[in-house]
Amino acid sequence: MNKAELIAKIAEDAGITKTQAGATLDSFTQAVTKTLKGGGKVTLVGFGTFSVTKRSARVGRNPQTGAAIKIKAKKVARFKAGKDLSEKI
Repeated sequence: MNKAELIAKIAEDAGITKTQAGATLDSFTQAVTKTLKGGGKVTLVGFGTFSVTKRSARVGRNPQTGAAIKIKAKKVARFKAGKDLSEKI
């Protein structure tokens, strides 16, 4: 499912226009992004938790040449499914 299909589904289920559903989805993604950027986490009970974890620096390999390369440390977004979502899948 892509973003347009998700917006159409939300609009249909909620009985709102696609424009309103798109604005709602954009607001949600912006709120999650802002919270994660600030170092927080977003928990939706029954669905899951969005959080940020730190990935340490490491040595990787170039798949074409096999040469060792340094991969910098960085922060990555993480999603952990909640119990209800896990059971339904």
